Amino acid sequence: MAKTHNKKRNVGIIYEQLLRNISQSLVEGNEEKAQVVTQILTNNFKPGTQLYREFRLFNSLIKTTVDSDALAVRILGEAKKAALEFDSNQLRKEKASLIKEINHTLDDQAFYSQRIKDYRSYATIQTLLNDWRKDSPANIGRVASYESKVCGWLREEKQVDDISVHRNDDVDSLTVKIMTEKFNKKYHNSLNDEQAEIIKEYIFALKQKSYASLTEYLSDIKDATLAEVDTYALSCNNVVLNEKMDVIKRNVESLDPKEVNDNSISRFLLVSALKTELLENEND
Repeated sequence: MAKTHNKKRNVGIIYEQLLRNISQSLVEGNEEKAQVVTQILTNNFKPGTQLYREFRLFNSLIKTTVDSDALAVRILGEAKKAALEFDSNQLRKEKASLIKEINHTLDDQAFYSQRIKDYRSYATIQTLLNDWRKDSPANIGRVASYESKVCGWLREEKQVDDISVHRNDDVDSLTVKIMTEKFNKKYHNSLNDEQAEIIKEYIFALKQKSYASLTEYLSDIKDATLAEVDTYALSCNNVVLNEKMDVIKRNVESLDPKEVNDNSISRFLLVSALKTELLENEND
């Protein structure tokens, strides 16, 4: 392995170092630092960026297991084709931006010295990706050697992760905590169980880019709230209150469970609070 390998520009190594930094901060009880590093990770490794595309390609070569040499060669060929389709200039800019953010935000001299268990494999794959993108690789022998090594790794049994999500429980738990605190501050009180569940569903939907479960949950809350509004209106003889309930009902009916963003989630949190209040009044 070349001694001059640039760890800071190795997408696999720096991602693992960010995750390790978050976990270590949580173990030490430094939630503020863990939150900062989580934000760096989510800001830079997000769908649509060249950095995220390279991470997915890199991770597929690290994590995938196949049952034949022929399939390993085919996967290697597809990986090379995918690597050549990247916007190399944009990728370099995104890596430089990530390094700058880590350096300026964390100011941690030990960050890049964190040891990665499979360092040689990570370095080999990143070097191979870089060589593939060159118009004329400086070392054809190295390319051939590294391609052979990667084909060998593809044949090895290993634990497979979901590379599209690459979910980490520590990061997820911290993200839920951060988002909950954000909404708590907005409403100046603690969220009820249903509101907390809305936030959890929202965060996991954003991470997985799958909104079916969230929209179904929000739709159920909307229907249940409308039912409570109708029940309350039937038992209320106050004309002014009934008129207000009509306005509330129209506002709730206008909500679209398929609209997923902070503002819509805020409105559903309010709807949940309204439903809870109506149920409490009903039980008084």
